[in-house]
Amino acid sequence: MSGVARAGAEDDRRSVSDRLLDRTPARLSGSPEFSRPRGFARLRPGDRVAVIAPSGPVEPARLTAGCAILRDLGLEVTVGEHALDRVPLGPAPDGARHGWQRLAGRDADRAADLVEAWCDPRVRAVLCARGGYGATRLLGLIDWDRIAEASRGTAPKILHGSSDVTALHVAFGTRLGITTSFGPMAAGELLTEGKGESDQALEHLQAVLFGPREPGRASQVTGARVLRSGSAEGLLAGGTLALLAALLGTPDAPPPAAGRIVFLEDVSEAPYRIDRMLTQLVQAGWFDGAAGVVLGPWHDCGDPAEIDSIVAGRLGPLGVPILAGLPVGHGPRQLTLELGAPYRLDTDALTLTASPLDEPTEGVR
Repeated sequence: MSGVARAGAEDDRRSVSDRLLDRTPARLSGSPEFSRPRGFARLRPGDRVAVIAPSGPVEPARLTAGCAILRDLGLEVTVGEHALDRVPLGPAPDGARHGWQRLAGRDADRAADLVEAWCDPRVRAVLCARGGYGATRLLGLIDWDRIAEASRGTAPKILHGSSDVTALHVAFGTRLGITTSFGPMAAGELLTEGKGESDQALEHLQAVLFGPREPGRASQVTGARVLRSGSAEGLLAGGTLALLAALLGTPDAPPPAAGRIVFLEDVSEAPYRIDRMLTQLVQAGWFDGAAGVVLGPWHDCGDPAEIDSIVAGRLGPLGVPILAGLPVGHGPRQLTLELGAPYRLDTDALTLTASPLDEPTEGVR
């Protein structure tokens, strides 16, 4: 490549990164800039939580079982009005035909359930029933002014979910400047059907949402393999890879990962698709300046060694520590992480450890 061509390519790279920054929702009218998210207020026994379905359709039996588990934790549980609705992705001549993909209700109804739950002053946490597909369709329908108004003067509520809910994590974290919770969901089969290591998943979820039973004990997750050694500290960003890539170029694009530890995971994606999505994020400049990378189990994504090779090839040039095999996201364990919160990555110990917030949560609970 000639010197002129190389300079032009660098200019193009910087312009892409600048566009990503310019489209960060914090820069939109009425949305303040946040240098560091406020940590969500931990739950207490007796708190009310709302279970909603922002994405795919929910199995009634699993929803019932999940709500029972939450009540066993001492919580009062309400369910979104449309949580058990089912509609096709598009209009059908005779309604939803057998085998068509479905959503948990119309986009407007799912968005309304989310807004009503978040804006209810009695509700301390909004818990997503399941993932699937559909959360990105809500982002332009959410009344963000109302959401922001309901968040003023109070300790931050909890938004909890994983997988497709990554879209909501990004939007809420950026627009409101709060941390959110990434982990097993209320109507997911892991918890409701006791599959995999559900007891450990529930115990870890409880420790993150309620706070550890032993004061001062940090939440820690252990990985399995080191792709690049080192240590790093930073706020945790990321989520399910497909959603992060899908949000690029939209008003709710994930803010650049500079200075952050990036968490990535996904399910049932072919290795070449993982490579393509990582390449998209790299070429967009999203990873520029990242402090470190941690990876989930890539459940049902093929040979783990091939995925490790792809990630090392795509992200190794960042020159940051990379820890693989964290039991977070899809898989038989599904531990919980607080997105936006400070963490420390130590590949020698194979650990990702939550750091205490520098400042106490502000506002009145």
